[in-house]
Amino acid sequence: MEAAADKQAIDILLLDARKVCSFADYFVICSGESDRQISAIYDEVGHRLKHEGVLPHHHEGTIDSGWLLLDFGDTIVHIFAPFEREFYQLDELWSRATPVLRIQ
Repeated sequence: MEAAADKQAIDILLLDARKVCSFADYFVICSGESDRQISAIYDEVGHRLKHEGVLPHHHEGTIDSGWLLLDFGDTIVHIFAPFEREFYQLDELWSRATPVLRIQ
């Protein structure tokens, strides 16, 4: 979350999904206001975790789609453009997960 915040991500949400999800323990959901910012958030999260020896198992999405995903196994990071975040409403989809931290 710190890496996303350092790149000025907006509405950062950390959810503890252990009680409601079988494939991940935590979700980080955040938004960027431009393609360039979304890319910078994605790069910074990947860079910081790589520096800690943590590599993604999988990644998906393109800047053009408005949704990038980094799957670190127990934690999945979703980086959205504002329109796509509103459209997919992951915050609502996972509303039974426990919010740990929200930075708006």
